[in-house]
Amino acid sequence: MLRCLLVDDEQLALRLLTEFVGRLPFLTLVGTARTALDALAILQAEPVDLLFLDIQMPKLTGTDFVRSLRPEALVIFTTAYQQYAAESYDLAAVDYLVKPFAFERFMRAAHRAQEQHAARQNRAAPAAPADEDYLFVKADYHTLRLNIRDILYLEGLKDYLKIHLRTGKPVVTLGSLRAYEERLAARGFVRVHRSYLVALRHIDSIRTNRIYLGAAIIPVGDTYAAAFAQAISDRLGS
Repeated sequence: MLRCLLVDDEQLALRLLTEFVGRLPFLTLVGTARTALDALAILQAEPVDLLFLDIQMPKLTGTDFVRSLRPEALVIFTTAYQQYAAESYDLAAVDYLVKPFAFERFMRAAHRAQEQHAARQNRAAPAAPADEDYLFVKADYHTLRLNIRDILYLEGLKDYLKIHLRTGKPVVTLGSLRAYEERLAARGFVRVHRSYLVALRHIDSIRTNRIYLGAAIIPVGDTYAAAFAQAISDRLGS
């Protein structure tokens, strides 16, 4: 769940953003602010994961606010002006929405923020013991022991996971991809997409943003591309 703060000096814009946030189950609204200074007061009092931030506001612009504060929260700029786009990316914004924007465009930006937030949390998670060579998972009313070296990749399916094996059919179990990512990070598994965690040892080839692994073709998400490239680079020549 991402805790959101909406900052815009136009009441109509705040009303629309509030409606859009309410449509997405992974977003929750912390509050709204009409100025950057009002937003600062909320940030100091409440934990916030994501800012939807207007740029042209009285007293302090959205870009100046981010530049001076460097908030820990992710930022999506929402503005009627296109000319600040390059500046927003220099400030590491998640996205840049030009008004008026449709819900579908808002949703894509929110999903991108969700992926980046998950990546942040995963980087901060403690590594699992490197000597573990098996997992126990519950599936089909049984508890199964799976050898980690037999796992090709894990696929997230909402509240379930499909564990693809090099021997036998996939195993479907209740759980989150993030939990398994934390446990398998020390065993050569890398998150490459919000829905996929792959075993580096089983990758056959990589072409642009696609991983070829047995019969599967797995996409590499933009949020995870840099970390995946680094993981591959670390193993080149080994």
